[in-house]
Amino acid sequence: MAVIDLANPTRFINFVNRALPWFAAATAIAFAFGLVLTMNAPDDYQQGATVKIMYIHVPTAWLSMMCWGVMSVAALGTLVWRHPLADVAGKAAAPIGTAFTFICLITGSLWGRPTWGTYWVWDARLTSMLVLFLLYLGMLALYWTAEDPGRGSRAAAILALVGAINIPIIKFSVEYWNTLHQPASLFRKGGSAIDPSILWPLLIMALAFTLLFFTLHFAAMRNEILRRRVRTMQMMQAQELAGAQT
Repeated sequence: MAVIDLANPTRFINFVNRALPWFAAATAIAFAFGLVLTMNAPDDYQQGATVKIMYIHVPTAWLSMMCWGVMSVAALGTLVWRHPLADVAGKAAAPIGTAFTFICLITGSLWGRPTWGTYWVWDARLTSMLVLFLLYLGMLALYWTAEDPGRGSRAAAILALVGAINIPIIKFSVEYWNTLHQPASLFRKGGSAIDPSILWPLLIMALAFTLLFFTLHFAAMRNEILRRRVRTMQMMQAQELAGAQT
């Protein structure tokens, strides 16, 4: 099947029905392997076992930004290319990204308390992540409360493109401003500064969360397509009933 064929909602649903069990199995295996490596990873000499919050906090931080990137691409598909599945992809990704961002903020606060002595500081990285969470809530509001679904989708697409400005701010905030948050340790000039005994569990957990995102996203897209079909059928039936009564 060519990738372009997936633009057809029926073919996309058939693809998801076949691929979803494999994605779910791969997600479960990756999490099982990652959790075993996490449990056996050494504690930090200063933070102790608290450092293991990193194996949830860092992947969810990455996924919260990646998810907004997916919505931004979907927004271009909605506004520019009128792709039939673009709006579905954006709407399906919004609640997933919201959950990842919320987990990132909560785990960051729990990690920050024993490390910094406080749950929250208004530095650039934390504040920009909070802004991202508020943008996600705005996306959900536009998708779920708009009286006209089409107008709400277009407004959400515009917000996704505008909110994309915040992603590089989050990424480079620790370099351009003086913050408590540590700078990049993995992707940096000169290579990773993380010891392999900690790096490999982190990478496996990042892979597991990424597979979880695609599993949830594909399932949510399939459900959204089916929901819209049911809504269309209900509207057609209501119109037929109204026509029969007049």
